[in-house]
Amino acid sequence: MLKGARLGVDVGTVRIGVAASDPDGLMAFPVDTVKRGDGDVEAVARLAEERGAVIVFVGLPRKLSGQEGTSAEDARAFAARLAELTSASIRLIDERFSTATASQAMRSAGRNAKKQRQVIDQAAAVVILENALDVDRNGNLDTVTIEVPRKGNDD
Repeated sequence: MLKGARLGVDVGTVRIGVAASDPDGLMAFPVDTVKRGDGDVEAVARLAEERGAVIVFVGLPRKLSGQEGTSAEDARAFAARLAELTSASIRLIDERFSTATASQAMRSAGRNAKKQRQVIDQAAAVVILENALDVDRNGNLDTVTIEVPRKGNDD
């Protein structure tokens, strides 16, 4: 497993949840919630650079059938823009049920729905990142995630 922090990103229509790991990729923890709109991709790129992230996992929201809808298109577009702004590898990872899993865990911990809204995106990013860390530890990164190519320069 590559040494360096990883980020997990939950791209929503209103907010973007961000989680990070330690440099050894053992633990995931919530970092920030970024408001969608002007400067959102740049804000996530800054977080990646500040933490020295080697990989950023962007959640790819698929339907139960496995097909992709408009939310997946949005996540792919966000990931493509992020790939141009950071030196970290950007990878898409299936995130079905991440928000539901995070919400259930928060309810179990005694947080009500109203209080959850403020941190649910970060908690979903933690779920995405924990899943990605497990995939990486098991050596399945190339089979389970999709690397986002950079347009870059051929000069």
